[in-house]
Amino acid sequence: MNRQMVLVGFLQAQNCTNLPSSWRHPDSRDDSMSADYYQEIGRILEAGKFHMAFFDDRLAMPDRYGNDHAHTVEYGIRCVKMDPLIVLTTMGMVTERLGLGATCSTTYYEPFDVARRFATLDLMSGGRAGWNVVTSLNDGEALNMGRDSHPEHDSRYDKADEFMEVVLGHWDTWEDGALIMDKKTGRFADPTKVKRLDHTGAAFRSRGPFTVPRSQQGHPVIIQAGASGRGQRFAGRWGEVIFTAARNLQGAKDGYAAVRNEAAKAGRDPDQMFLCNLTTPVCAATKAEAEDKMALINKLPLQIDALSLLAEALNYDFASKDLDEPLTTDELKSMQGILGIRDGVLKNSGKSNPSARDFVTFSGRGQVQDAMVGGPKEIADRLEEMFVERGCDGFVIAATYVPGSYADFVQHVVPELQRRGLFQKDYRGKTLRENLGLKRPAAGAWKMPPRDAAE
Repeated sequence: MNRQMVLVGFLQAQNCTNLPSSWRHPDSRDDSMSADYYQEIGRILEAGKFHMAFFDDRLAMPDRYGNDHAHTVEYGIRCVKMDPLIVLTTMGMVTERLGLGATCSTTYYEPFDVARRFATLDLMSGGRAGWNVVTSLNDGEALNMGRDSHPEHDSRYDKADEFMEVVLGHWDTWEDGALIMDKKTGRFADPTKVKRLDHTGAAFRSRGPFTVPRSQQGHPVIIQAGASGRGQRFAGRWGEVIFTAARNLQGAKDGYAAVRNEAAKAGRDPDQMFLCNLTTPVCAATKAEAEDKMALINKLPLQIDALSLLAEALNYDFASKDLDEPLTTDELKSMQGILGIRDGVLKNSGKSNPSARDFVTFSGRGQVQDAMVGGPKEIADRLEEMFVERGCDGFVIAATYVPGSYADFVQHVVPELQRRGLFQKDYRGKTLRENLGLKRPAAGAWKMPPRDAAE
């Protein structure tokens, strides 16, 4: 079969999409705290044969700007943060093939807890779960989780490597065939096929035995979104579906090659991973209609949206500087979180010491600066180019209003991609791994010699 795109719906369990102004759109549903809201999205994505619905998450509302949450609440800038696993469960109840992915932090949770939550979702959904591994972003999350400050960037990834070893180790401790379920003899499972982990490491201790058997797909799919050098190494070692955010074809190709190279260096098969680029399509039956939609969407964002999300993502209070005052080199170095945003602003602005206004202008944060606007042909042409030129293996489709953005894409763009042979007309199987074309992992398959995993 010819290579085909992976499509992922990018969701938030909150009052807006990743575009904070989306709730202000006149056609957005205003019941985002209801199960029906997310179940409608799930039905739309499954009708469009999307591989997965994916939830981003944070453990704090954006409150780093001015170190206050008032602006976040007043303007609805991602101020609601519900537990995405519970929301995914409600979506799983009304879908049969759609993958169910969610974010959970390695910085503020315990490995056993994360392993059990996602393994349970995997069983309850018939093998459709995916875990997006993140290291969290800022001091607001730290303070909510009982810490004084957020750990340094690279040290979080060092801890996350061990976190992964514990989670995958627990998932491996129930062998296939462990369940007997013999009512006559009274034997439920074979104890020789259920082992304790007994992990003792630099950051974690976890004994076991684990309490959830393996699912139809072995264990949940591992999702990652590392953008920095250290993040790319982490993604190359662990990620099976990897989210990228390249803003042009050349940047996408460079990032695609870099992550696949990291996977090869870690002893993995680069073809057993899928890089999906974040994309915001604004589509309609014709280009003119799409442009009219975009004109309305462009009226929605406020400057405070961008400043709030920049402060959140970089763990830096942009309110501490005048909007047009250049940031010092030390201030730029002090930034944490998604460092790809900072590095992108430095590159795109051409300034070694950009201002807060430059960050608003060149980051695209809180805006729809890089939206793909057009009818079916225009959108499909751009997606096809990035896909065929090996800038990615698929796309994470972000919404500008809900549920209309997803419905527009499914109605107008998906049939054109299918007509070109670029996207599936039906699901391949029942589990997320089957539908992605990923092998069912054997127990311990993730292990590799230390030298291969070394940086």
